[in-house]
Amino acid sequence: MDVDAKMTAIHSIAGFISAILSFIVSGGFIAVLGENQALGTFIGLIILILTGNITERIFDKEDVGGFKGWLSNGVLPFIFVWFMVWAMLLTTTTI
Repeated sequence: MDVDAKMTAIHSIAGFISAILSFIVSGGFIAVLGENQALGTFIGLIILILTGNITERIFDKEDVGGFKGWLSNGVLPFIFVWFMVWAMLLTTTTI
């Protein structure tokens, strides 16, 4: 697998995990936090930045393609998976 496919796979998995964590925080499952969708969004963005830094250290910046490569192979798949899974979780559990 080339670097682009590996970056996309890593960011997609991180987006899935981030969606589950965002759902837990925004759904009010943690009593102390309540229903806090802003914090759920913030958690997703923090995970995106951490995943970007981790993949930057795993692969070289030149192999990734700089910001343009990270945007197309990291940010876009992450946000797509994150929002889709989060929306599915919100709509399937809401009555």
